[in-house]
Amino acid sequence: MTGLRKRVTTGFVSIVCLLFFSGMVSFLELSHLSRDTEDILKANARNIELAREMLDAAHEQNIALVHLSVFGDREYDSLCRASMERLESALLVAQTEALDKSFLDSLAFATTELRLLTDSYLTWAEEAPAGKPATASGPDSLRHGWYDGEYEALYGRLTSAIKNYMTSTQSSLAPRAEQMKKNAYRAVTPVLISLAVMIAIVLMLSYFMNLYCVDPVLKMNKGLGDYLVYRVPFVAKGDFKDEMLQLKEKIDALIALSKQQKN
Repeated sequence: MTGLRKRVTTGFVSIVCLLFFSGMVSFLELSHLSRDTEDILKANARNIELAREMLDAAHEQNIALVHLSVFGDREYDSLCRASMERLESALLVAQTEALDKSFLDSLAFATTELRLLTDSYLTWAEEAPAGKPATASGPDSLRHGWYDGEYEALYGRLTSAIKNYMTSTQSSLAPRAEQMKKNAYRAVTPVLISLAVMIAIVLMLSYFMNLYCVDPVLKMNKGLGDYLVYRVPFVAKGDFKDEMLQLKEKIDALIALSKQQKN
């Protein structure tokens, strides 16, 4: 590859390589940003799904306890147990999947309390005389007002803990959003740097193209035009290199040959 072509090719290849490199870096950073965003959305959606499952189970368990304790309807015994198991199953899944389990401590404690209180009541209810309201007689803790005095307060703490768990991802959004902001800057920075470097390369390429290609061609064109029109000696002063120098020498040789033939 000759000198002039080599310089031009090197300049354009440098631009292409720079664009490719900056594009790959930006693509990788944007991929990381996309994955982080997707993880946040999935975690939030999963929290809401599990919290909804626990709220539904707690609500069904509450309805069953109302019928058992207030109305003495023991047909709801199986629903009460099934709802409690459903609540504990959802809690176990949440504990398994959670990265930060601190938000689940109060929920697990409230669920354990509810399980103990429910089992205690169901055990007592099974021993109570059939057809008699469960709150009409029995131990002091299970007498009249058991639902209002003990269960309702615990149920309120449980639902509050579930709602806190539902919004637990919000507390981690701030640092994650800050990290995503940094990732966005990291994705854009290579493009900006590449743009600045590419502008510099283009300006340098333009300068050297003018210096080694455009200016010599213009000078030789003017010198050759003056020779043909005014018959003045062909003169082209400048910094001629590589193919441009060879072209100037060939023009000089051609003019000299033309003069010899005329003589």
